[in-house]
Amino acid sequence: MFKILITDKLAQEGIDLIASMDGFEPVVKTGISEDELCEIIGDYDGLIIRSATQVTAKVLENSGKLKGIARAGVGVDNIDIPAATRKGILVMNTPGGNTLSAAEHTMALMLSLSRNIVPACTSLKAGAWDRKKYMGNQLNSKTLGVIGLGRIGMAVVKMALGFNMKVIGYDPFAVPQTAIDLGVEVAKSPEDIYAVADYITLHVPRNEQTTNMISTEQFKMMKPTARIINCARGGIINEDALYKALEEGQIAGAALDVFNEEPPKNTGFSTAPNCVVTPHLGASTQEAQIEVAVEAAKILADAIKGGPIQNALNAPSMGASIPQKVLAYADLAKRIGNIMNSIVEGQIQDIKLEYRGSIATKDVSAVTTAFSIGLLEPSFDVPVNMVNVGVLAKERGISIDEMKNDKAKGVSSSFTAIVTTDKVTRKITGTVYAQDVMRIIAIDDFLLEFAPAGPVMVIYNEDKPGVIGAVGSICGKYGVNIGTMGVGHNTEKGTAILAVNLDKTLDSDAIAELKELDFVNKLYLCNLS
Repeated sequence: MFKILITDKLAQEGIDLIASMDGFEPVVKTGISEDELCEIIGDYDGLIIRSATQVTAKVLENSGKLKGIARAGVGVDNIDIPAATRKGILVMNTPGGNTLSAAEHTMALMLSLSRNIVPACTSLKAGAWDRKKYMGNQLNSKTLGVIGLGRIGMAVVKMALGFNMKVIGYDPFAVPQTAIDLGVEVAKSPEDIYAVADYITLHVPRNEQTTNMISTEQFKMMKPTARIINCARGGIINEDALYKALEEGQIAGAALDVFNEEPPKNTGFSTAPNCVVTPHLGASTQEAQIEVAVEAAKILADAIKGGPIQNALNAPSMGASIPQKVLAYADLAKRIGNIMNSIVEGQIQDIKLEYRGSIATKDVSAVTTAFSIGLLEPSFDVPVNMVNVGVLAKERGISIDEMKNDKAKGVSSSFTAIVTTDKVTRKITGTVYAQDVMRIIAIDDFLLEFAPAGPVMVIYNEDKPGVIGAVGSICGKYGVNIGTMGVGHNTEKGTAILAVNLDKTLDSDAIAELKELDFVNKLYLCNLS
């Protein structure tokens, strides 16, 4: 008998599904402490949680026969995934269960803003009857800008088209063919949306590229009649800048379901009559909770029985059957993918991978997969791994072409990634020396050498004296040490590149000071494991 422990409130349909399965028994123990969970966890084959239970390394220390953990929902911040992986425990989530609920909540907030639902309701309950004051706007024929065309963004697109809205979409990574087929006008940049949209809705993950992506400068680009909705992640909109923009009439309204801190400490919305707020209700529908509960029960039971593994966030690592050389290149390729994600601008149109020398004689499928994970993971709000990377790439219309040439070029073997977007083509080449020492040896047409480890900074700059000293001085000023440094020159064009790995991440003040240097053309940061 497989025993499944449920420690958070779960829709009864999920519990009933487990009970109906032959050989499975659900055990519900909600509200237990960490110490209590530590004592009993090893007696269970599976664990289903939501957001309340904290599955820490301490909990997993004596995990006993525990085989899998299923999160009924998307976020897994409350699970120590590395600790689970070390124990061989599968961790899964249910990312699709709240898609429609989040999309519908986006539309609900959009309609609420358009028709002044909240202030009109409050006014009438207080005894007033003021129809003129709450004159609204139709969604019909208005332009909706959708930033982020993943699952939820595309669900919003379909709903908005049902309201006869004109939809213009932008995705910082890649535009799915489905969007184009539906007639979405594809923007080349978010700025193209800010200038024309009547409504703007955000559906991107929060990461280094998207944190504060909408702030004072962006609000100035918007129409004074524009309204913005965020049901994605807190911190994508700079809250101080938003409340100021609302107060000064730079935009007509805003609706927030998510905040930089939850519960929010910045309560500027409390004095903004044109700001509608809800306490992170995007997935809070009965239907969504039933769906994620049923899905969590099903995928956990399948995994425990030895069936198909779905939505795994820590799929088994590449094993001993893969040659060490291939494993080393897979590690390198993932890091190159991370760096590439940071330095490419625009939407991906083409990806080519080149294998040269001795690595070209091997089965490199694991290397290609590792590169894909590295490239995609910073752009998604769910963990990306060997189980789901293919599906995520396919959803965005991304394919990869491989080229092998067993003749070495400069080094005994090398891996090159070439990514073309609608704005730029980037090329990174790396190699693995003896003792699995990884090095990047070229970026674009610049030859250089540095270690792809820790925080990495890449600067495209004018080729002039004093660059290294100036960069080093600013880093030193902020207490950041430079590890390996690579410098490349193009004497004909008078340009150069500087790539360094740092001992810690630069703060925003240091980055701003570096960008102000007169020789800096582009500056990119990437954090590598």
